[in-house]
Amino acid sequence: MKKKYPRDMVGYGQKLPKVKWPNNAKLALQIVLNYEEGSENCVLHGDKTSEVFLSEIIGAQPIKGRHINMESLYEYGSRRGFWRIHELFQEKKIPVTIFGVGMALERNQEVCHAIKESDYEIASHGWRWIDYQKIPKATEKKHIQLAIQSIKKIFGQRPLGWYTGRCSPNTRDLIIEEGGFLYDSDSYSDDLPYWEIRGKKKQLIIPYTLDNNDMRFATNQGFNSGDQFYTYLKDSFDALYNEGSTSPKMMSVGLHCRLIGRPGRIQSLRKFLDYVLKHQEVWICKRIDIAKYWIKHYSNI
Repeated sequence: MKKKYPRDMVGYGQKLPKVKWPNNAKLALQIVLNYEEGSENCVLHGDKTSEVFLSEIIGAQPIKGRHINMESLYEYGSRRGFWRIHELFQEKKIPVTIFGVGMALERNQEVCHAIKESDYEIASHGWRWIDYQKIPKATEKKHIQLAIQSIKKIFGQRPLGWYTGRCSPNTRDLIIEEGGFLYDSDSYSDDLPYWEIRGKKKQLIIPYTLDNNDMRFATNQGFNSGDQFYTYLKDSFDALYNEGSTSPKMMSVGLHCRLIGRPGRIQSLRKFLDYVLKHQEVWICKRIDIAKYWIKHYSNI
């Protein structure tokens, strides 16, 4: 126990920073739409097996050839799911951060055009939607560069936010070494942003979520109806909104085109947005907005 431990188990502890969001909001609410379709594990992409993660086939097993069912479930997200979600965000005028995978974005110019026209934030979700846990560090570093170059080519400027998702022990070091990201979201460890120090460098971490996330429609013991998803989001919002009277925090909601974009699930998102919009003192924003605000006001905590 005397050996230096690389994890921070304390964080802010009881000494929470006195956060004051814009317009004295009680809560900063941030919604992420993950765009991954066309970058997942697939033999067409040079992978050895098919994708097994986050589809309607819960517990899917890897196939060494093409898995047509899995491919079509992912295709639903880019062909139909994105547009259903996009129309809802446009209707409700919700600012959104897109976690965009480079390879996926390059396969759908129409989606990219809609993202540009909507002024969504485009943060990088890596070059591939694969598990980097056992990927060589040099390969992961190359993929980070490919991801940056891809978004810069499509959208005219580099991404300022990063989220691998299925990251490796090397990911954080590589992102800090790259040096161009205002924030890194490969963390689920807090309800507020925080700084991570590595030597003389510090990196802003804006934690993400795996519980306020539609991925639980596609996992064991997850949501099996829209009502469950809505209730969970509402309860999370209510708890944080109430805490915000004395200690404002942030709430992230994670969405996927092929999951929440299904007709049987989209209504739960609509209900949640309608519920949120009835409240005053909520800052609905993009992740880059939180990053810039935190850097400006809380750079020394």
